[in-house]
Amino acid sequence: MHEIRNIERSLKTEERSIEGYALVFNSMSVDLGGFTEIIANGALTGVIERSDILCLLNHDIRRGVLARSRQGAGSLALSIDDTGLKYRFVAPQTTLGDELIESIERSDISGSSFVFSCKRDEWLRTDDGNVVRTILEIDELYDVSPVYRPAYDETVVKVDKRGMEAMMLAEQQRNAPPTSYFEGLRRKIQTKSGKWKVENGKLITY
Repeated sequence: MHEIRNIERSLKTEERSIEGYALVFNSMSVDLGGFTEIIANGALTGVIERSDILCLLNHDIRRGVLARSRQGAGSLALSIDDTGLKYRFVAPQTTLGDELIESIERSDISGSSFVFSCKRDEWLRTDDGNVVRTILEIDELYDVSPVYRPAYDETVVKVDKRGMEAMMLAEQQRNAPPTSYFEGLRRKIQTKSGKWKVENGKLITY
């Protein structure tokens, strides 16, 4: 499953060279629809070397490609540091490249976004009841994009929630009364007349 995430970080431009961060480690996201998310250090290990990554404008390949990295080589330079994933490229001498440069200089474009698939994650509920997803390992990156609106939009946040569902099921099982509790109730009812009622939240048989 492809997932899209955005980051509000300024892009730098020098002549036609563009530089920015596509993702940041250990930074808590906004609410993504019932949970928040962070990307752990080490989540990108080996990803650049096994991915074919495009740099697009607003993730729209129909408008053309700004740069490309094929398994770490090409016009799109990618590097990983303590902050996150940094990308750098020279904007092409095209209408799309010119639009990007002018939009950055006018501050119309102020952030970046990336598309990825997750290989391994972890879900947990904090003491205050919030659900946090930690992305431990990214399987593949598909594109990094300067975007006009980098704020998270729930309409583009698609997540494989099997891990979240497994966490919630485990919580239900931990909180469920033991089988012996229900068996005791059944026997208690059978030893009476079989009649029962609930009164003030208690089961009464007679």
